Amino acid sequence: MSVYTVHEPPRRGADALAEAERFVFVRDGFYWWAFLLTPFWMLRHRLWLVLVIYLVVIAALDAVLHRVGAAAFVITVVGVLISLLVGFEAGTLRRFMLRRRGWKNLGIVSGDDLEDAERRFFDSWIRNVSARGAVSPNASVPAPPPGSAGPEASGVIGLFPEPGAQR
Repeated sequence: MSVYTVHEPPRRGADALAEAERFVFVRDGFYWWAFLLTPFWMLRHRLWLVLVIYLVVIAALDAVLHRVGAAAFVITVVGVLISLLVGFEAGTLRRFMLRRRGWKNLGIVSGDDLEDAERRFFDSWIRNVSARGAVSPNASVPAPPPGSAGPEASGVIGLFPEPGAQR
C-alpha cells in the first residue's frame, strides 16, 4: 500500500467542492523518474527553486572535485548519489514547494494505488462536507475513517481500547 499526503490549493471561491479536482496527492516513497532524470523531473513538477539549488550544488561539487583532481569515476559516483538522494526525497521536495505556494496539507491517506487513495479520501471528505450542510472554511478537513475513534473521543493513545484494559 502506498501512502499519500493530500494538498489543497489556495481557494479561488467559497465552494470547496468546486476546488476538489485541483487537489494534489503526493506519494511517499522512492521516485524513479526523479532519480533517473533529476532536472527534467524538477521541471515537470515546476520546482524552479529546487532546480536552481540542485544545479548550483552540482556545479560547485563538480568544480571542487575537478580542482582536487578527483577521478572521473568519483565525480560520476557523486552525481549518482545526489540523484539517488533526490529520488528518495522527491515527495518531500514537492510538499515543500506546495507549502511555499500557499497550499494546505489536508492529511494522509493510503491506498493500493493513486486511484484507490483518491477514492478513500474523497469518500470521507464529501461525507464531512455534506454532514455540515454547507461548505465552511474548515470543510476541507477529512473526517476520521469509520470505526476509528480519535484521541479526543477515548483519551487513549495506543493499541488498547480502554485505559487499564486487560485481556
